[in-house]
Amino acid sequence: MQQTSHEIKKILRSLGDPALAEHSRRFFKTGKGDYGEGDRFLGIRVPVLRRLAKQYPKLPLGDLRSLLRSPFHEERFFALVLLVQRFNKGSPPERASVFQLYVHNTRFINSWDLVDCSASHIVGSYLEDSDKQPVYAWAQSNNLWERRIAIIALFHMIKRNEFRDALAISRILLTDKEDLIHKAVGWMLREIGKRNAAVEQAFLKQHYKRMPRTMLRYAIERFPATERQRYLHGAA
Repeated sequence: MQQTSHEIKKILRSLGDPALAEHSRRFFKTGKGDYGEGDRFLGIRVPVLRRLAKQYPKLPLGDLRSLLRSPFHEERFFALVLLVQRFNKGSPPERASVFQLYVHNTRFINSWDLVDCSASHIVGSYLEDSDKQPVYAWAQSNNLWERRIAIIALFHMIKRNEFRDALAISRILLTDKEDLIHKAVGWMLREIGKRNAAVEQAFLKQHYKRMPRTMLRYAIERFPATERQRYLHGAA
């Protein structure tokens, strides 16, 4: 089992491009004090990773765990792509195993792209007809990425026109200090608005004056220009 993950790591590392790795370190803000501090990159583009992942549809969960715990960003991304594929095609027990692996390894799902490619597909889907307590716990976590998982996971419900939990988590995160949370909440509110403008507008009317500016801008991005200006100037 470990030999398989070891061989995949050798393949991935052979595909690395040092120049692209350096660009990725800057793009994902890996400097001291930044959100991605210390992350390491091989320099592999996402389409390459997704194509390669199609070759390993039955990679054992132990190997996926090993890849998910890698110090290299692309190996963690690769693992998450495979976990989503595995979840989507799995039986109920297999889906439960993928979900458990995910929730016990959130400390390795530690960048916005890693969260965004996986949280709604695994967490949101698994909790669709279950108690949403995990996302409420994550929404109050000290870990930035668990808070982002909490709101992005609910994109699965938003797509099904189920907004209650997404709105509740958005309220919890209204006073969050992190820009990456502001963007995520604003994005989810915008997605609610695409499906039911009245629901988004009701939420904004109640909360827009205390929302972080970035969150508000993301939420109203699709509004007519005059309406956006009313919100931005506190006159909505």
